[in-house]
Amino acid sequence: MSKETDNTLNRVRIDKWLWAARFYKTRAVAKQAIEGGKVQCEGTRVKPSKEVEVGMEIRLRQGFDEKTVVITALSDQRRGAPEAQKLYQETEDSVAQREKEALARKSQPKHWPTPGRPTKKQRRQIHKFKQGE
Repeated sequence: MSKETDNTLNRVRIDKWLWAARFYKTRAVAKQAIEGGKVQCEGTRVKPSKEVEVGMEIRLRQGFDEKTVVITALSDQRRGAPEAQKLYQETEDSVAQREKEALARKSQPKHWPTPGRPTKKQRRQIHKFKQGE
């Protein structure tokens, strides 16, 4: 069986393409993300064996970020990051939404107080507040 080159590829499995485009570190992690519903192709949930073509739109979730990308090229081999970035084009709406959500996350406090018993200082403040002093 001979290896196909990038130019002759018509279809590639989605788990292999996500791995080659460097969205996930291994094919196993890509497969778990697909099976977990974090990857959608053309707006529907897919299986790892789904074959993708140039022009398809893929929505994927990585941590807090959700990206929408359009496939511009196919590859079944993992190469360097500059080459991997040529395999897809992220939509402008996706970039704007990610930046907006990142800004909202940065504006949130880093530490939320834990619900629990008040400390001695907090208890004194509560008594002082209740007594109106």
